[in-house]
Amino acid sequence: MIPRDIFRPAWDDDPIVSDWAGFPALERESTADVCVVGLGGSGLAAVADLLDRGVDVVGIDGGRIAAGAAGRNGGFLLGGPATFLHSALAAWGPCAVDLYRGTLAEIDSLEGLLGSGVVRRTGSIRLAGVPGAPIELADSEDCDALAQCLRENGIAVERYSSDLGHGIFLPDDAVMNPARRALGLASLFSGRARLYEHTPATAIEPGAVTTPNGAVRCGLVLVAVDGRLEQVLPQLDGRVRTARLQMLATSSITPGRLPCPVYGRWGYDYAQQDASGRLYVGGGRDLFAEDEWTPSGEPTAQVQNYIESVATSFAGEPVSVDARWAASVGFTADGRPLCTFVDDGVVAFGGYNGTGNLVGPVTARAAVALGLDAIAVPQYLSS
Repeated sequence: MIPRDIFRPAWDDDPIVSDWAGFPALERESTADVCVVGLGGSGLAAVADLLDRGVDVVGIDGGRIAAGAAGRNGGFLLGGPATFLHSALAAWGPCAVDLYRGTLAEIDSLEGLLGSGVVRRTGSIRLAGVPGAPIELADSEDCDALAQCLRENGIAVERYSSDLGHGIFLPDDAVMNPARRALGLASLFSGRARLYEHTPATAIEPGAVTTPNGAVRCGLVLVAVDGRLEQVLPQLDGRVRTARLQMLATSSITPGRLPCPVYGRWGYDYAQQDASGRLYVGGGRDLFAEDEWTPSGEPTAQVQNYIESVATSFAGEPVSVDARWAASVGFTADGRPLCTFVDDGVVAFGGYNGTGNLVGPVTARAAVALGLDAIAVPQYLSS
């Protein structure tokens, strides 16, 4: 049995997160031009875009800002969608490159807003396999195919080889504490947008979002939810599906073991290390796929045991686990995020396939353009 008292994201140990004073809950009727439901990375990006347009915004979240997947993920800021670029190009066409460039621009934007203390431009490493294990030939060949595709499209990539293994290095990528990112953005916007925490939407319909203690009357509703989106909006059942992603954090190991975010085995296993030497590790969903298609947010022993073995591989030494957690994220059938009207004046966006840190904000801007300007979504999104 896993002790329940360690079922918490280790990102919350950061003093800026643990000391978060928070926003109030909505306690009365309110009106706005736009109501944003969900204040994770994509919802906050929508708020930012709306504020830049001079739009009156109310934003609500069912819990603390970034208490869901936005603050429980691996903290990677990787260019491109979940589908590696060469595969996305084959499936979607040239629009896949547009999405990749959009995510790189999003890193620049986040760094400009939050500074290099939150967004660290470290690059990232994709390994063929995981440290200490034999190189997987198919994975290695796929790394080579991805590297060639990136070069052909003018995106920086280098070969990588060290005692961690062999693969490719992508110098444009970055890393962060995801909870700090979201709370930092919310703090920046709080003086201009009315933001509420612990305010779940109990009903969403054209012109109104109902909450337990008040409704928001508005001209446009933007539903910025990734995991469990098909529960929030049942009309999307079959178009997006919720999966559980699990992670853990270790006590400090030898500092500098991981120079940047590292992912391997086709990206299914991943880790980063903070300045204190602590590892944040996730993965294994593909090995337990049927069990992980679930809205449950509770870690399981079988996946956690696997991730602990991955942590040992990345560490290159024994590890001690001091936090375990899970998050719900949305997947789509073809890997393209979802951005669509679900009713008059109600736009939903989500389904980031496990890589919402940058793809989510890019999708959010498309959602704002769709809802306010009736601009069709780019081809790299599913409408």
